[in-house]
Parts: sequence; structure tokens; C-alpha cells
Amino acid sequence: MKQEKVPTEQYQGTDKLLFGMVLGVITFWLFAQTTLNIAPTMREDLGIDVNTSNIAVSITALFSGIFIVVIGGLGDRFGRVKTTKIGLALSVIGSLLIALSPAGTATFLLAGRIVQGLSAACIMPSTLALIKAYYKDAARQRAVSFWSMGSWGGSGLSALFGGIIASTIGWRWIFWISIFVAAASYFLITGTPESKNPPVDKHKGFDYAGIITFMLGMVALNIVIGQGAKIGWTSPTILGLAVTAIVMLTVFIMIEKRKEDGFIDFHLFSNKTYTGATISNFLLNGAAGTLIVALTLVQLGAGKTAFQAGLLTIGYLIAILATIRVGEKLLQKWGARKPMILGCIITGIGIFMTAFTFVLASQYMVIATIGFTLFGIGLGFYATPSTDAALSTVPAEKAGTASGIYKMASSLGAAFGVAISAAIFTGLSNGNVSFVEGLFWGRTDNIAIRYAAAIALLFNLFMVIVAIIAILMTVPAGKQETKE
Repeated sequence: MKQEKVPTEQYQGTDKLLFGMVLGVITFWLFAQTTLNIAPTMREDLGIDVNTSNIAVSITALFSGIFIVVIGGLGDRFGRVKTTKIGLALSVIGSLLIALSPAGTATFLLAGRIVQGLSAACIMPSTLALIKAYYKDAARQRAVSFWSMGSWGGSGLSALFGGIIASTIGWRWIFWISIFVAAASYFLITGTPESKNPPVDKHKGFDYAGIITFMLGMVALNIVIGQGAKIGWTSPTILGLAVTAIVMLTVFIMIEKRKEDGFIDFHLFSNKTYTGATISNFLLNGAAGTLIVALTLVQLGAGKTAFQAGLLTIGYLIAILATIRVGEKLLQKWGARKPMILGCIITGIGIFMTAFTFVLASQYMVIATIGFTLFGIGLGFYATPSTDAALSTVPAEKAGTASGIYKMASSLGAAFGVAISAAIFTGLSNGNVSFVEGLFWGRTDNIAIRYAAAIALLFNLFMVIVAIIAILMTVPAGKQETKE
């Protein structure tokens, strides 16, 4: 007997759909993010230099951030289920390119990482908008918690997972497995009624000028940050790119403020709660630079393997998975502000502990493991309240665009946080640090690396402090009214 089709407006989200969306999310946060730990192994196997490797690590989040709002808006218009499926197909293509990367060239690697970024730009806003559309009240908060487990939890597992796979069957298998996960996600999502905004009389144009100026500005800025030390901060190339970034981003803002159908809806930022959640989300994701610095430090400075480095984050993984639902309960009890601030404080303490690079290697492994555990607890408290604060206070018809901007903040925060942290770490690693030699215990041949790591890690702590200030200034105390 043929099953009767449920009308879209009556459809209630199922666990099957939620599991499928979580699998889609981890194709980026778990599999693509393994490069934060396995970059040294990939660099050696492919025969590429450290600067190219740093670009490969950050470029996925950069391209995700550049296009996530545009694609989120397209998902609103043409279908969020369809857009999610396109993202999963792109994930397969990107993973395939990386898995087949030949030695001696970074072309396949960089192309695959860019495609992975476009995949994330499809999946992240569309799945969040599906949660907004098909899950209500407590069910939505539960769905957001599981979605957050896929993103924050996936990022926590990525270092350990990547280290285990790279140290046993080889790093390329990470991306072969990612293809299988993307296929499973596609299968689970298939059959879900399409969700999109109702048609409007006015035809909404495509914001070519805004997209092009934003893309040029972001790419130029990322190159300046990532390659400035190598090329030279005062070189004509870097100065020219810096000017390009400033000009393009200035023009972009001018265009978007005057354009009625721009891909960035600046009117959303008149909502202070949404603004605070988005800014702090950018900064907390920027703290992902902590991972690449600490994990690279123990590999280069202490001779640990990718697997041993990944063990530093085992507490991070357990803590974030254990506390995301706690963050949900705190949200229901207190509203968003208190758990967001508490999460940031605990995260900051954890990052501060990872900056204890002056101790012996064996001691650092213990201290950093505790630090990453606190990092995970803090993010667990923060994740659901922040996401719910962002989505619950915007109108339903703007859910895709709003979630796209929110996830753009995640991706661009991660891209620039990783790029800046890696640039500080790489730039200071070969410097003269005789003025701090007396502060470091044990070996003296790796002091420059340890000093560089400490400064880069303290930069991540600074971002968390700014996030706390942003929340205090924008997110009101107490529970907020949900806009359906």
C-alpha cells in the first residue's frame, strides 16, 4: 500500500532526518578539519612547503565563509533539502580530489579543499534552516544540540581521529571514509519534504557585485595574513593585496547597505541578540587556531606523532559531547547570556593552560590535555545557547539567510583564526628569542618554537576575551521571545 505523503506544513522532523543532517555536518567538522592535526604528515608525504600547507588548512573554512550566506539564501528560495544534497555531492568530489592527490604538487589538495569549503557552504545553513522549519520549541533545542555535537564534537574528534587514521592506514583513508559518510547522509535525508520560502511577486536579483567584492576582499586578506611573513610585509605584493582587501571590503559594505536584495542582510544586525551571538561565534571559532598551534608544537618541538598529538584533545571530545546537552538545559533555565559567558570563561582558562609551553614536554602533555578538556567544556556550554539565540530571535522567512550569516561567522572565524595563529607561529619560530631563554625549562634547541606557540596561543585567548565583552554588550539577560 502506498504511503500517504505528509504535507510540508504538517511535517515534523524525525530522528532519521536529524541523524542524516548530523552526518552531513561532520563531513566538514570531523573529516575536513583533520588537517589541523595531520598537516605535517600530509606536507611530508606530498612534498609541499609549510606555507602551502597552511593555505590548504585554512582555505576550506575561507571558501565556506565566503559563499555560505549566498548559498543559504539560494536554499531559502529553491529548497533546503536540495541544497543539502548538492553539498553532500560536493563533499564527495572534494574528498576524492584530496584522496587522489599526487606527490610533488598541491593542485589536487588545494582544489579539493576549496570544493570542501563550497560543500560546507551548502550543508551548514540549509541544515540549520531545516531545524528551524521542522523542529519546534524543546524539540528544536534538542535538534540544535545534536547538530552542535556534529559540528563542535566533530571538530573535537577530528584531531584524534585524524591522528589514528594517519598513523595506521594512512591519511588518505580519512577522505575515503568521508565519501562513505556523505553517501549515508544523502540516503537518510532522501524523502524529506522540501522546505523553502513561499514565492514572492518581486523577483530577487542575484547580488553579483556584492559577492565578487566580498570574495576578492576575503581572499586578498587571507593571503596577506598567511603569506605576509614569507613574501615580506613591506613587499609590493603584500602591500598591494592589503590595499585590495581594504578597498574591496569597503566597496562591499557600501553596496550592501544600498542594495535591497544584497546577500548580506544588514538589517539582521539591528537585532542585538543576533549580533552578539554572531560576533562571539566568529571569535570562539577563531580559537580553533589553538588546535593547529598546540598540535603542531608537540609534533615539531617534542617529536610526537600525529596520533600522540591527537591524544591531547581526547578530553576536549569527551567534554564537549558531555556538556552540549548541559548547555541546552542551562539555556532553558537561564536564557542564553549566562551559559554563553560561562562557556567563554571556561574556554579561555583552557586556552591559557595550553600556552604553558615553558614547561617540560611530559608536563606540557598533561597540562594541555587538561586545558583542552576545559576548552571542550566551555564550548559545550556555549554552543546551543549561542545557536538558539541567533535563530530564535529572527523571523522564520529569514531563517536561511540568518543561519547562513551565523555559520559564515563560524567558517570565517575558523579560517582567519587558524591563518593568523599559523602566521604568528611560523613567523616567530625562526626568530631570535635569547631574551626569554631563562624562562623555558628543559631543552634549549626548541625554545623559538615554544615561544612562538605561546604567543600564538595567547592571541587565541585574546579573541575569547573580546567574545565575552561582545556578549556582555549585546545579549540581554533572561529568556528571549522566539520569533516563528
